[in-house]
Amino acid sequence: MSENSLLHRLEGIDARFEEISTLITDPAVIADMRRYVKLTKEYKDLEKLLSLTKQYRQALLDIDDAKELLESESDEELRAMAREELDTATAALPSLEEEIKLQLIPADPEDGKNAILEIRGGTGGDEAAIFAGDLAKMYMKYCESKGWNVAVTSASEGAAGGYKEIVMAVSGDGVYGTLKYESGVHRVQRVPATETQGRVHTSAATVAVLPEAEPFDVEINEGEIKWDTFRSGGAGGQNVNKVESGVRLRYMWRNPNTGETEEILIECTETRDQPKNKERALSRLRTFIYDKEHQKYIDDIASRRKTMVSTGDRSAKIRTYNYPQGRITDHRIGYTIYNLQAFVDGDIQDCIDHLIIAENAEKLKASEL
Repeated sequence: MSENSLLHRLEGIDARFEEISTLITDPAVIADMRRYVKLTKEYKDLEKLLSLTKQYRQALLDIDDAKELLESESDEELRAMAREELDTATAALPSLEEEIKLQLIPADPEDGKNAILEIRGGTGGDEAAIFAGDLAKMYMKYCESKGWNVAVTSASEGAAGGYKEIVMAVSGDGVYGTLKYESGVHRVQRVPATETQGRVHTSAATVAVLPEAEPFDVEINEGEIKWDTFRSGGAGGQNVNKVESGVRLRYMWRNPNTGETEEILIECTETRDQPKNKERALSRLRTFIYDKEHQKYIDDIASRRKTMVSTGDRSAKIRTYNYPQGRITDHRIGYTIYNLQAFVDGDIQDCIDHLIIAENAEKLKASEL
């Protein structure tokens, strides 16, 4: 894209930013939560784009001024200053152009949301459950390093350790936009703790990352929810056995895509506080319905395969953890490193950064920017 065409694409940015600045202070807009959230997100995105645009225009202006000074000035000291300014501004242009182009690509509206992270043991029996547990610990440590909050909403433990299934709610800044790259089949190659003859086995676990639904994303008739309470099991002292803090909700939901009605059953025993458990069960219900209602959208994305990096496809093998070689390989981008222990201890940011770069490159190519 030439400089002139890029500047042409940036026309109207200032006017739109001023328009949104006014709109988000309008009481009528604030009262419409869906519209207000959408406009606030656009305001933040435009604020960043506007800052980059100003830097870009200033760099172009500095280049013109420096060239003009070099053509008209005979003083060597001034000419040296002009050359330095020209070099600095010229060097800054490519990275500014790249950042602006990325900002011009429409962002996934889900990226800023919190996420529901589901991990399930796949093929491999007990070893698959152990591996699912290892993945859960890896993500917990990674989320901790990012300053995100993780709450386990449900878990089913494996017979030899780990989890047959574990569901976590992750909240923080840009959680879904980061963790979405982890959806898919994760494969492990190692000698299981249950193996007596030292043979390397291959097992797998599936990871699904869903954007957490906000209350205004889906419509639920709370009057039709049937609630039951029960005494929680497990650790927690005498309170666990005496107080009915566990909650169970039943909700009849009609799938708008198929027209079929199904009963949704959700249990939550995460806290010893019944109202909190009810709140978290409702959150899981919203997310479940949100995911179901948006499955067509997810399928469309997968079928078009906008990028090979994040397609929403939960059945694709995305990564191998090879313990004998200490190797991690992400099959989507041919990324291979040999620091497996650090990786499973939560040091996964470098891999995610490479996935983001690969996806951005594909988006730029597709948008012809």
